[in-house]
Amino acid sequence: MRAMDVLDLGRYFASLLLVGGLLGVAWLAAKRYGVPGVLPGTTQKRMSVVETLMIGPRHKLFLLRRDGVEHLLLVGPNGASVVENGIPAQVAAEVSQPMTLAPETAA
Repeated sequence: MRAMDVLDLGRYFASLLLVGGLLGVAWLAAKRYGVPGVLPGTTQKRMSVVETLMIGPRHKLFLLRRDGVEHLLLVGPNGASVVENGIPAQVAAEVSQPMTLAPETAA
C-alpha cells in the first residue's frame, strides 16, 4: 500500500468523525432547545394558538392562550387589533361545545 493511500484513508476517517461529531452536537442542541415540529423543548410553553378563523380573504381571527387566559385578535393587512382580552380558558371551553336545540312539538 502506498503512503498516499494511507493518508487518504486517514483523511476519510477523520472527516467521518468530524461530521459525526457535528451531527451529535446538533442533536444535543435540538434536544435541549427544541425544534418546532420535530422535537419538543424541555420548558413548558406559556403561549399557544388555540384556534384560527378566516373572516375574509385578507382578515383572520386568532384565539391565543397565555397563562390560562385567552385573547381574541383580528389580523389583517393594516395590522393586528385586540377584539377581546382576558377571556378565562374554562368559559371558552364551555362556549366551544355545540349547542343542541330542543325538538319542536306539534301543536
